[in-house]
Amino acid sequence: MRYMFIIKASQATEPTPELLEAMHRMAQREIQAGRMLDDGGLMPLAMGCQVSVEQGALKVTDGPFIEAKEMIGGYAIFDLPGGAEALASAREFMQLHIDHMPGWTGTMEIRAIAGSMTHGG
Repeated sequence: MRYMFIIKASQATEPTPELLEAMHRMAQREIQAGRMLDDGGLMPLAMGCQVSVEQGALKVTDGPFIEAKEMIGGYAIFDLPGGAEALASAREFMQLHIDHMPGWTGTMEIRAIAGSMTHGG
């Protein structure tokens, strides 16, 4: 089953060099094991835009978005046997933040990707 991990934070802060190094080590290990399929950090909200539908019309809003309470900082896509493994991976990733970026507050959202059942799963 494929899972998307979405990391969200209420403040835009740059990861410490130690956190970046720890995340890189974890990603390399997971890629080599064939569990992590893709990952990436996202650029600041000021460099993005939103396209929405309001009253049947398209609306484009350039960033930054004043109403954003949480920002998505990055994502990863894993291919894992099940939810227990996804939770274990997310807990490990979030522990890196506790260990290498004291005071940081954020949320990891784990979402199964529809239609991603693997061989016989």
